[in-house]
Amino acid sequence: MSKAHRGTGIRNEANHGRGKCPRCGKENIKVLYEKEIDGNTVKVCKFCNAQLKNIARKEAKIAKANAPKEEAAPAEASAEQA
Repeated sequence: MSKAHRGTGIRNEANHGRGKCPRCGKENIKVLYEKEIDGNTVKVCKFCNAQLKNIARKEAKIAKANAPKEEAAPAEASAEQA
């Protein structure tokens, strides 16, 4: 089977989606993923996109671990009222 449609989404972009990644500084790399960095929306490469996702995932895990355990207390209070 032919692969004629591969990359058709980036053919209409400047330089076929290639440029300099503002986060890592690599040149002539595909910058396709829009991310918000310091309040600005910029396009980053797939490696920086993955790294930003991993950082956000780790921060969410830490925040969840540090959150107070208040789920058990309201359930007990509602059982006492009934």
